[in-house]
Amino acid sequence: MILTVDIGNTNIVIGCFEGKRLCFLERFETNQRWASLEYGVIFRETFSLYGMDASAVEGGIISSVVPSVTDTVKLAAERFTGSRFLAVGPGIKTGLKLAVDNPAQQGSDLVVAAVAAVHDYPVPQILIDMGTATTVSVIDRSGAFIGKMILPGVMVSLDALSSRAAQLPKVSLDPPKKLIGSNTVDSMKSGILYGSAGALDGLIDRIQEELGEPCTLIATGGLARVIVPLCRNRILLDEELLLRGLLLLYEKNC
Repeated sequence: MILTVDIGNTNIVIGCFEGKRLCFLERFETNQRWASLEYGVIFRETFSLYGMDASAVEGGIISSVVPSVTDTVKLAAERFTGSRFLAVGPGIKTGLKLAVDNPAQQGSDLVVAAVAAVHDYPVPQILIDMGTATTVSVIDRSGAFIGKMILPGVMVSLDALSSRAAQLPKVSLDPPKKLIGSNTVDSMKSGILYGSAGALDGLIDRIQEELGEPCTLIATGGLARVIVPLCRNRILLDEELLLRGLLLLYEKNC
């Protein structure tokens, strides 16, 4: 089995593959104060929950956008499984052409997602990753990563609104019953949810206009399942995309 770990600013997502089959997918909080022991407990509890044996893990791979956590989680995973782990970064083979100004500045999560998307879906593509930030990446018809857009994430926008406006409360992200809110809570939900969906629809339309052709639309990330159903464009929801990308990179490099 191969253990894959994606470290984001808000959550860490782990998945274990037996061949091409994903045995489980779980996410937990990214905590920069934790030592490797605390993360090791999370790994142990997750494997126990699914009745998995850590000794069956042959190796693993990690991508991270939180450098202060990367080595801690890597150490925890290696101690728990007794196997060595790769870390996505400079020198790792991806097979992905990065047609951007500075390839070294591209986040490892975007590269991993693009590797899986190009492998699994027709190009050209628009790839949306909805986490702490919302990133909209563009893959051209040759399979090259040609650029991206970065927006504030849904929760970042909502937290900013609640914290900067004294009379606006914190709200959940379950959709309101109708678009036009008749009270403060529903109005905030409608604005955040439908506003985010409208922003994605607008970017998709403009990107396809600039490329001059329709694209395959793919979304991943923890908040994608909340926003994608509200979009007018047909967007494929793929919550396992980054983990499959990590598996592909493990296979390319091992």
